[in-house]
Amino acid sequence: MFMWLKHYMPRSLYGRAALILVLPVVAVQLVVSFLFIRNHLEDVTTQMTFNAVSAIEVAMQRVAEAESEAQAQALAAPTLSVFGMSLEFPGPGAVPAQDLIGWDDFSGSVVRRVIRLYRPETLAVLLLDNKEIEVFLPSKFGPAEISFNRRRVTVTAPHQLIVTMVFFGLLMTVIAFLYLRNQLRPITRLARAAQAFGRGRVVPYTPAGATEVRAAGGAFLDMRARIERQIEQRTQMLSGVSHDLRTPLTRMKLGLAMIDEDEAEPLLRDVDEMQRLLDAFLDFSRGVAEGEPEEVDPGALVEQAVEDARRGGRAVTLAAMQGEGTVMLRPLSMRRAVENLLGNAVRYGTQARVSVILTDKSLRIRVEDDGPGIPADRREEAVKPFTRLDPARNQNLGGGVGLGLAIVNDVARAHGGVLRLSQSEDLGGLCADIVIAR
Repeated sequence: MFMWLKHYMPRSLYGRAALILVLPVVAVQLVVSFLFIRNHLEDVTTQMTFNAVSAIEVAMQRVAEAESEAQAQALAAPTLSVFGMSLEFPGPGAVPAQDLIGWDDFSGSVVRRVIRLYRPETLAVLLLDNKEIEVFLPSKFGPAEISFNRRRVTVTAPHQLIVTMVFFGLLMTVIAFLYLRNQLRPITRLARAAQAFGRGRVVPYTPAGATEVRAAGGAFLDMRARIERQIEQRTQMLSGVSHDLRTPLTRMKLGLAMIDEDEAEPLLRDVDEMQRLLDAFLDFSRGVAEGEPEEVDPGALVEQAVEDARRGGRAVTLAAMQGEGTVMLRPLSMRRAVENLLGNAVRYGTQARVSVILTDKSLRIRVEDDGPGIPADRREEAVKPFTRLDPARNQNLGGGVGLGLAIVNDVARAHGGVLRLSQSEDLGGLCADIVIAR
């Protein structure tokens, strides 16, 4: 039932921590302020106003016993002077038509309510800006005006408690947030290190912070070291096997060169095929290990790859180049990925089209062809190493070893991105997108 709140919740850890700190403080202050106003300020104002009304009632009784205005003022003076009140008879024209009180004056509203509760005949109640209260009452000498200072019926500074509470609430919130920031900083450092490693970069990281954060940081370092060892071992193994096989292949070529050309031609084709497979193994073994990430203009990189493909006689066109800027990439690995996509596109189709879109959040390199494409139910399988989908493409043009899309997928994932396969809307063949977050 509270799912709609997720759209308004902060996304960052600091934002949520600030919300956790501020929300309880604000809630407590609101509750305390409400209870203070309702249960303390109102009760005190009511009691003080009741005392003032009692004095007014005694004074009006003296006025009723007097024979003249002067005598009425003299008889009421002893009672009114105790409360700092004064009595005047301003005449009928001086009585306001209605009460005068501010819309935000809570204690003033209480004063007016109590006065009218105990003196229903009151003509008007005025709470002036100079902190004076004027009460108009009927008498046998005409309207009687009793004025007194507001401090007689209201608290002098009712806001002091609220101001003090808000000040110390803000102070404690700042102190708590500074302390909490020190606890969150190791978590954010761990997140940055993990994100960088996911994008193919290794940044210095030392576990720090609370025990649980240190444990998570140590586990991340162990995992990173284990993955790096596995990548290094795979690279060394495949490179060693491929390199060692080159020597016997070279000897086989030399031996076949001394045999009759007609008899040696089929064997030479087999040797060339083995050589091509070894080259594919080497490309796969190198993977993304070539070079360190650096600031690269993806548009220039793709444009150079397209120009090289055109010089090789391939029908490749550069369709769109949107956005400018640089992205942290391994240029050799990314270039190999683009070349693999271009090679597959012209191998299984007659033309290829390349586009690059660079935004503030992502980089997308798209390669489309007009070939048979890959069925939707086999696209996930197509990016696995040593998977051949020639029956779905076009086996008559020559079978592959099944590493082309696997290399592209490894390169995309090493840069913190993904390889997406779909059907080209314009050309009808395969549409391969390398999408990398910036």
